[in-house]
Amino acid sequence: MNVLVIGANGQVGKEIIIQLKQTAHQATALVRKKEQVEELKSLGANDVVLGDLEEDFSHAFKNIDTVIFAAGSGGSTGADKTLLIDLWGTKKAVDYAKSSGVTHFIQLSAADSLDVDEESEKMKPYAVAKNMSDFYVEKSDLPYTIVRPGPMNNEKALGKIELHPTRQDHFNDYLITRKDVAQVLVKTIGNKKLLGKSFYIKQGDESIEEAVNKNF
Repeated sequence: MNVLVIGANGQVGKEIIIQLKQTAHQATALVRKKEQVEELKSLGANDVVLGDLEEDFSHAFKNIDTVIFAAGSGGSTGADKTLLIDLWGTKKAVDYAKSSGVTHFIQLSAADSLDVDEESEKMKPYAVAKNMSDFYVEKSDLPYTIVRPGPMNNEKALGKIELHPTRQDHFNDYLITRKDVAQVLVKTIGNKKLLGKSFYIKQGDESIEEAVNKNF
């Protein structure tokens, strides 16, 4: 598969690129700045494309089979950037993917995306953006998978998770490493069992390979 990673310069995005290098997939990294190109190549990207999610980035979708949308505005920006990147950026990516014949759109969402009114005032715009962008993905007619982790950390990968189609606990209990989230996203590529599905993940006792291949 030719995989476009949107948000490749983010913490999860870089992990996705690293892990894609260990597979037969070809990774195209979408980044915003020229100075980010060489690092992404060194991490394993087969190609690096420059593009800004606030502008037209449709050129990045040429010859792409699968899209992983892992972009985020980051915690240091305001609600305006959150809406433009996490919501409107997803909307544009979905539209470009449809026009380009993409066969799988994988959305990195969040465990709190369905509980906007329970979130803190600071995080509420992010939850709104994820809620509405997930809805747009689901209604797009694209073959999709939506992955919803909770708070992520930079600990070493454990390779074991819990995966559920519905949330079992409070969204803040869905702790997981970024490396494990990246592995789940990579294992989702081309997985027909996960097409048209959304699920929640957190650290657990089941191997990632087993978790993403079970029927639910």
